Parts: sequence; C-alpha cells; structure tokens
Amino acid sequence: MHSWDLSTGVDGPGTRFVTFLSGCPLRCLYCHNPDTWRIRDGVRTSADDVIAEAGKYTRFIAAAGGGATVSGGEPLLQPVFTGELLHRMKHELGLHTALDTSGFLGARASDALLRDTDLVLLDIKSWDPDTYLKVTGRPVAPTLDFARRLAGLGTEVHVRFVLVPGLTDDPANVEGVASFAAGLGNVSRVDVLPFHKLGEAKWAALGRDVPLRDTPVPTATEVAAAKAIFVAEGLTAV
Repeated sequence: MHSWDLSTGVDGPGTRFVTFLSGCPLRCLYCHNPDTWRIRDGVRTSADDVIAEAGKYTRFIAAAGGGATVSGGEPLLQPVFTGELLHRMKHELGLHTALDTSGFLGARASDALLRDTDLVLLDIKSWDPDTYLKVTGRPVAPTLDFARRLAGLGTEVHVRFVLVPGLTDDPANVEGVASFAAGLGNVSRVDVLPFHKLGEAKWAALGRDVPLRDTPVPTATEVAAAKAIFVAEGLTAV
C-alpha cells in the first residue's frame, strides 16, 4: 500500500476512505502521483490493518453519504488484495465501494471482485490509439474491452477524462471518448478533469524530468467546450 486518506473530491461520491495501492503499469505523462508507480516503494500491509483503520470512520462516512475507494497506482495490479478490500468494505463495514482504475488490467478483475464494486471510476485517457500510447506508453484496447465488460454486467461507471492542451484536447479525440461512453449505457457521469501541475514537485523529487512542464493548463472555456461534447452525446458531464 502507498497510503490512505479521507477524501472529498474526485474519488467517488461523498466523503470516502481511499486506499492508494502501489504499482502501476502505465507511465502517464501527466501523472500527479509518480511516487506510486513502483510496487516496491509501498509498505507491506494486511487487509486487516486497512479494514481496522477504515472502521474508525464508518459512522462519519455513512453520515456524509460516502464510501470506500480503492485507488492507486493501479489497484488491479494486486487483484486479490483489492478484491478482499472491496468485499470487506462492502460486507463488513457496510460502505458503498468504488474501484478507481485505468482499466488496462481489467482482465484481472474477477466477477466476484466486480460484484463487490458498486461503482467503477474508469479513466479513459484518450480514444485515439496513437494518443493513448503517447500518453500512457500502453495500448488502449484493454481499457475499452473492460468498459464493455462493465456495461455487460450493468456496473455503474463514472468516466474520467483528463483534458490536456495539445495532447488530449483534439475535438475528434474528445468526441471519440464521448461517443464510446454514451454507447455503453452504464455511464452515469463524466468527470472532465483539467490538466494541472500539482505533481511536478513529485517528479522533481524522484529525479525525473517533467514531460509536460511547458504545457499550459486548459482555460475555463476549453474545459466547458470539452464538457459540451459529452453533453451533446446525452451524458452528464461535470
């Protein structure tokens, strides 16, 4: 495990106990948590310890309409541990559960794990295969396959899309993500997340060059235009 936190933001509805697991197969150019990339940088932790910590906050979380989210890194890099956390958060603590994933390792998620997941926060970082490869270093097909599997299961999904000027903001790319998401039938919300530079200090601390150092953050007008593309497809975009 990398860390845990109580979060009210983009980790799912309400106040949530978020468990961040170490290790990720992607190398996103705009990653704001590069310190989670290597699994060996995490701390060996038992599910008992995580559940005990989360249990301290269940009354507060329930009153705030929240739940528990397993994030990363990429939580499906450790599917057994992730599955146990989701199962026990849901059935022992009675919390709403969310899985925050890129979907790249979606094939590792068992049907049992997904039955214990009330909501999937699915990062679709680009529709265009070349752009996705440039952004992440990996192919987009596994993510899209996982999205279709979730649709078949009827699992609620929030799609997350990071808007990066000059990288993911091509209208054709946004329209591709929007059209695909709208066609799934189980996407209840799209979070259009403006690219930001809050992670640059972590890149520097790790001795890595910041690949998007000269990339500007998108303007409010550009973000609104991207949201409008999703809305035009009949989706709820925030």
